[in-house]
Amino acid sequence: MNLILLGPPGAGKGTQAEILTKQFGIKTVSTGVMLRAAMREGTELGKLAKQYIDGGKLVPDSVVVGIVKERLSQDDLKDGFILDGFPRTIAQAEALDETGVRIDHVLSLECDEAVILERLTGRRECKACGTPYHIKTKPVPENGKCVCGGEIVQRPDDNEETIKNRLRVYHEQTEPIKEYYEAQGKVISVDSSKTAQITNDAVFKALGIDKKEA
Repeated sequence: MNLILLGPPGAGKGTQAEILTKQFGIKTVSTGVMLRAAMREGTELGKLAKQYIDGGKLVPDSVVVGIVKERLSQDDLKDGFILDGFPRTIAQAEALDETGVRIDHVLSLECDEAVILERLTGRRECKACGTPYHIKTKPVPENGKCVCGGEIVQRPDDNEETIKNRLRVYHEQTEPIKEYYEAQGKVISVDSSKTAQITNDAVFKALGIDKKEA
């Protein structure tokens, strides 16, 4: 099964991708990881991408699409994949279609802004080891220190103003992409405002798959 995963920051994309990769035995691939791998391996497109990045410029769609196409054609993805972070524009979506890569479903995780704000503003992490905490779901120890003894802090970008701006940008960029795939009848929308398990159950139901068969 080949899936595209859409969803705003805090909607639980990473969590669902992790669960689905285990359940289906497929891999999640993201644009950032693909770009870094192509540059590390020194492919022609990777070298080209590095030139743009080193020059402080955005990597053109043509290069990004080429790298995505190269990655999706590799043997370890022949049984399926979850594509996260791509496409981000209509031009990229059209270019992906032109490559001939089959997309079975576009899974759109829908979550209320209030829930997202609560999730993200409540996040904390250990400055030393990176262990995640949350003021509601995984409270910081009473002494204010991580089990490793490190200081627990809030990430600078986990403030309400920054999150609201990220959500605005996401909706501006993603709504047209969602409409593009809706016209192809590929979008499956799932409420992700509940727990990860409830969301995962809803994903399977929306896909029409019996969890026992997965």
